[in-house]
Amino acid sequence: MPSMVFRRKASAGHSQVLWPVFLLLLVAVLLPTVCLLWFMSRTVRNERLAVRDQFETLYQSRLVDAQGEIARFWEQRGAAFDEYGDRMNCAAVFAGYVRKGLADSVVCYDSAGRPSYPSPAVTAPVFAETEPASWRRARNVEYAQKDPSVAAGLYRDIAQENEDANSAARGLQAQVRCLLKADQKDAAVKVLTEDLLQPKHADAVDPRGRLIVPSAQLLALQLLADQTHPVFEPVADALRARLTDYGDEALPSAQRRFLMGQLKLLVPDAAEFVTYEAELLAARYLETDPSTIATSSVQPSGLPDVWRFRSRRGTIVGLFRQAHLLADLEEAIAARFSQDDARIALLVPGAKPSEGTPFATLPAGDALPNWQLGLHPTDPSRFDSAADEQVAAYVWSGGLVILLIFGLAGLLAHYIGRQMRLTRLKNDLVATVTHELKTPLSSMRVLVDTLLDGQYEDKHITREYLELIAKENIRLSRLIDNFLSFSRMERNKRSFDFREVAPSDVVAAAIDATREKFESAGFRVETQVPSDLPALYADADAIVGVLLNLLDNAYKYSDNDRHVIVRAYEDAGAVCFDVEDHGIGLSRRAARRVFDRFYRVDQRLSRKTEGCGLGLDIVQFVVTSHGGEVAVESQPGEGSKFTVRLPAAGSEEAAKLQRATG
Repeated sequence: MPSMVFRRKASAGHSQVLWPVFLLLLVAVLLPTVCLLWFMSRTVRNERLAVRDQFETLYQSRLVDAQGEIARFWEQRGAAFDEYGDRMNCAAVFAGYVRKGLADSVVCYDSAGRPSYPSPAVTAPVFAETEPASWRRARNVEYAQKDPSVAAGLYRDIAQENEDANSAARGLQAQVRCLLKADQKDAAVKVLTEDLLQPKHADAVDPRGRLIVPSAQLLALQLLADQTHPVFEPVADALRARLTDYGDEALPSAQRRFLMGQLKLLVPDAAEFVTYEAELLAARYLETDPSTIATSSVQPSGLPDVWRFRSRRGTIVGLFRQAHLLADLEEAIAARFSQDDARIALLVPGAKPSEGTPFATLPAGDALPNWQLGLHPTDPSRFDSAADEQVAAYVWSGGLVILLIFGLAGLLAHYIGRQMRLTRLKNDLVATVTHELKTPLSSMRVLVDTLLDGQYEDKHITREYLELIAKENIRLSRLIDNFLSFSRMERNKRSFDFREVAPSDVVAAAIDATREKFESAGFRVETQVPSDLPALYADADAIVGVLLNLLDNAYKYSDNDRHVIVRAYEDAGAVCFDVEDHGIGLSRRAARRVFDRFYRVDQRLSRKTEGCGLGLDIVQFVVTSHGGEVAVESQPGEGSKFTVRLPAAGSEEAAKLQRATG
């Protein structure tokens, strides 16, 4: 089993069992500290809330202004709706709003609340008439006899003979149909681009109310297919002009929408229609909810991400895509309230804020029910920065108070501990001195009384008694010397005479002082001291006293194997002294406390060994005063080895010690 090694390098302070007092003191310190920390945390929290409230009040006024700007926005938009409605037809109102960007789409209603533009698709023929004989004959040739060439001639005759523009245009339509059946594509294109484009056919309609000429123009373009054909571009331009002319009330919205889509497919680069998407949006809206709305506020339209707004007169409903609506409103707000420290955004009902939770919110107003205005600071940390200065003052003040509490508690603990240590030292000293001085004095008194009684006339016995008295006197002197050394240590009055000393001289002096005592008790003392050891920078008498104390311990605690070894050797710039015995050894607990003041392995008053428990304490004091350290290695029943390590002369530690001692 490896030996236990315990080293001591600190000064001669000694711990006492003061934990009940210190625990009470700790509670007395922690209780106000915890209360102060709680108060500080509440104060800091309240300060941050106060700063936030100040900013929220400031920002709330901005949200109120933004709310008013939104109300003005919709008031102007509603006035524009009514202004257009008074001056233009419904198709023109539709185109005007869309082209000016006032709405993504518009639906116009008549006084009865029915949609007038875009109008629902016509499902029944507009013209109810008795079919003439010429039409029956031509249809019979086309469908019964299946002779499209002859039928085409018959339809041409009908168109030429009929003065009614609608009937003439329908005859040309039928002629084109038959020419295509007869694979006479060029002849069909000629009819479409020449005959049908006569001015008298401009407003001709088919039985379902659709204009014939725009449809014929689209068919001609589809048949030509080649944009480089000399006829293609004029026909395409004419069709485009007709489709974008919203002053023309004859063109149904459904036909306009269809023709726009087909022309975009034929001429994707040249056929851009600003109103096409608006036409589609309005048509989708009418399929969802063709009725008007009752209130002049922004409401869901029934289409995803599309909102609707009614004019004050109720004849016009504007449709707004959510992304465009948000952009227009936020642009209007930003134009009036340009702030670098915050941005105002609109929060759509049911939607999650894209920029996180806003700092402050406010209802967007009556025009936007359930919408919210949210204010997002550009630098959210500025609230903390604004509160940091005041919070720092609270934290510093609280920290200083806490430090003061702990400082006072530390001073009080030090004072109480010192007083209790002094009290215990005084009690230990009285008990130890009383016991240790009483024993030799009692022995000497008995011996002296015996000699005075004259009962022993034998000179040998008398000499033996006198030697015993001398031995007890030496013991008493050594006890008194230890007490005096202890007293000087406690009062910091112990002084040393530092100079260079040979380690061999120190060992020789200690051995000479104890030789007679060890030899008379049957000890064998072995020394191992090389002659080339470096010198020490130390007080020779003090170091000799250290070895004497260690040898005295070896003497007292050796039992049957009375063999003591004293070594001196060099180790890493230091000179080490070992005093090794083969005595009773030390337990782990005893080895840990053996350097404590007044500590004895055997605490009984009836113990066999003499001493007051100050020897090893004095050893530690002397060694640490020389910049060294002392250690013990021991096992119960196997003896102990005490090692003293001191800096050699010329080493860095010795130089520091020399500078410190002058």
